Amino acid sequence: MLRVGMLTSGGDCQALNATMRGVAKGLYELFDEVEIYGFLEGYKGLMRNNYIKMKPSDFSGIITKGGTILGSSRQPFKLMNEPTEDGLDKVKSMKETYKKLKLDCLCVLGGNGSQKTANLLSEEGLNVIGLPKTIDNDLWGTDMTFGFQSAVDIATNTIDCIHTTAASHNRIFIVEIMGHKVGWITLHAGIAGGADVILIPEIPYDIKKVYEAIDKRTESKKGFTILAVAEGAISKEVAELPKKKRKEILENNPYPSVAYEMADKLKAYTNQDIRIAIPGHTQRGGSPCPYDRVLSSRFGAKAAELIKKKDFGKLVVYLNNQVTAIPLSETAGKLKYVNPDDDIIKEAKTLGISFGD
Repeated sequence: MLRVGMLTSGGDCQALNATMRGVAKGLYELFDEVEIYGFLEGYKGLMRNNYIKMKPSDFSGIITKGGTILGSSRQPFKLMNEPTEDGLDKVKSMKETYKKLKLDCLCVLGGNGSQKTANLLSEEGLNVIGLPKTIDNDLWGTDMTFGFQSAVDIATNTIDCIHTTAASHNRIFIVEIMGHKVGWITLHAGIAGGADVILIPEIPYDIKKVYEAIDKRTESKKGFTILAVAEGAISKEVAELPKKKRKEILENNPYPSVAYEMADKLKAYTNQDIRIAIPGHTQRGGSPCPYDRVLSSRFGAKAAELIKKKDFGKLVVYLNNQVTAIPLSETAGKLKYVNPDDDIIKEAKTLGISFGD
């Protein structure tokens, strides 16, 4: 009898259920007898021995369902070795739950922090398989994470919808897109949505350069401008500060978000109407797009194959158009940033898109 634990950790996204379904269907196909235990609310469920014994029917019809049927929670890795408020040893309790249920493997669906914890558990002797989830596509070692393309589709649709109202009133529209540390969603949605300016954390902006891009459109008799701005975009002045000072400024920023800060700065250069649109958590919601459904199904199948081979301590990844796996230790603690010298940035600039640099 194969016993597999499964949990979804960190921020939710559209294809978590589709990926769990892929793992389950693969296991049911490859093994004669399988028991799957779903831990509720991510690592919290593993710590608290809070789980459900899942049936094949639980995985039926969920490929189109967003969110996660198991629920999720954020458990910061930096606090993983600190006890809970009621004194629970987190790592010890997770190991005890794993052993109590006599699990043969634990599947962790999560992003950067979640996979750091997965690697920790692997180093503690548990059999772990990671699956790369994050709308930010910032997990190191994989070209693509599930959830990313669905988020890009939603952000792009927002920009598409903004075009008509921006053109009707000759306005500047700032569309704030998710991405605190990396700008993959903003970059892809900005290009796909025909944004005129794209601002991402990896390329600090000069507000004068941003206005120059707006003024250039005005001179060309194009009355409106659309800015796709990542929520973690920063100015060159802030980026050049020492890390401690930069963190202090960002933490004490008086603006609700970067879009409002950008709008206020631009008022010094133009009298043109400026409006803000923030799709926010809609980028995490709804049904997964077809691309993510296919990718998640492939990831799930690969995870089942790794379990069959007893090839544990791995993260399922998508590299060079192939679904494969790398050691969890290789990805733990690393983020995949947009490289300002990447071809996609150069090509976007060739199209006339400004990055404010």
